[in-house]
Amino acid sequence: MKLWDKGISIDKKIENFTVGNDRELDMHLAQYDLIASEAHAKMLGKVGILEEEEVKNTSSELAKLRKQLEEGNFKIEKDFEDVHSKIEYELTKALGDTGKKIHTARSRNDQVLVAMQLYFKENIQQIISKTKDLIDVLLKLADEHKEKVLPGYTHLQVAMPSSFGLWFSAYAEILIDDLYLLEAGLKVVDQNPLGSAAGYGSSFPIDREFTTKELGFSDLKYNVVAAQMSRGKCERTVTSNIASVSNTLSRFAMDICLYMSQNFDFIGFPDELTTGSSIMPHKKNPDVFELIRGKCNKLQAISNEMILITNNLPSGYHRDYQLIKENSIYSVENIKEILDIFIHSIQQIRVKKIDLSDEKYKYLFTVDSINDLVMQGKSFRDAYKEIGEQVQNNSYKPTALKDHSHLGSKDNLALDQIRKKAGI
Repeated sequence: MKLWDKGISIDKKIENFTVGNDRELDMHLAQYDLIASEAHAKMLGKVGILEEEEVKNTSSELAKLRKQLEEGNFKIEKDFEDVHSKIEYELTKALGDTGKKIHTARSRNDQVLVAMQLYFKENIQQIISKTKDLIDVLLKLADEHKEKVLPGYTHLQVAMPSSFGLWFSAYAEILIDDLYLLEAGLKVVDQNPLGSAAGYGSSFPIDREFTTKELGFSDLKYNVVAAQMSRGKCERTVTSNIASVSNTLSRFAMDICLYMSQNFDFIGFPDELTTGSSIMPHKKNPDVFELIRGKCNKLQAISNEMILITNNLPSGYHRDYQLIKENSIYSVENIKEILDIFIHSIQQIRVKKIDLSDEKYKYLFTVDSINDLVMQGKSFRDAYKEIGEQVQNNSYKPTALKDHSHLGSKDNLALDQIRKKAGI
């Protein structure tokens, strides 16, 4: 069944090419199309297009389909182009002419728009929740390991003393910036597009404010052309926000891979979280974090793909939009999985004691040595020159580890303030 079928046969090669893998992807959207169809049916009843009994029967059949979906018995067979044609077929089979009325004042573009935005809305909320869970775990680790010193690096050269508390809480706080973007993305998709039909509205007296309330949207995309134009914009926004989270997690995963190597040896994980080599029996590889890094980099590429596909499309619907469905859903589903595995794994991290007397950390405290001289009355430039000469002639002697007391430094992590900022 095809919603656009006018009784004219179509070339099978063309049909296969244009349908793509919508049937598989639409399993992610089925529950949302069922929800939107019920809201639409109720609205048609409210404005007098459907009889009260027709609305009741339609709602009953849609509830049965939702139950099938929950139980794993709902399938989109090859006879159907997508989930929308499958649902209309089932309603028509059960209700006859009443089922044929469900598409009144709607277009398939309309259905895809609202189903995708409902999908994005629910899943962004899940991603926000998982991100907050990760922030919470990192702040707990920061508090647990706040006394343990970690060498800080710039240009991958030993720089200044840091701490594991500073490291964990740095990623916790930078994830809050990603939360802000996710929350902005949620606001973008939380606008009801239903009622734009093919992009130019309908001559039926539909009630779009009713469906907005019924579907739980915070607001309505009022202009019907703007509603249609939100297709592509929503996908770009959501995948871009996910790319921001992915960037943070990718960098964190790289730190972990680096710090696990024998050359650093700052951290470790239980053997159960690592993998071995087919020929080197000593290997304990950080495969999970390497895959997180790679998957996150792949997710960052998707937002660019969305831009390139939709960048110069004129207003109105274009079939190009079909191509952004797959990777926008891929992006959402994968970042949820990545956050879950990151939370599961990072909680099992083993922080090691680092011997700061090792020769390679000799110059870790040069800045603190300069600051000591400044506190004794020397100008910074003269103090810098003095310590620099000691480094050059190999006479520098490291000073004792100093407290860094200002807000946000290694000895004053501001964990409560970061927690408050994250809303956890």
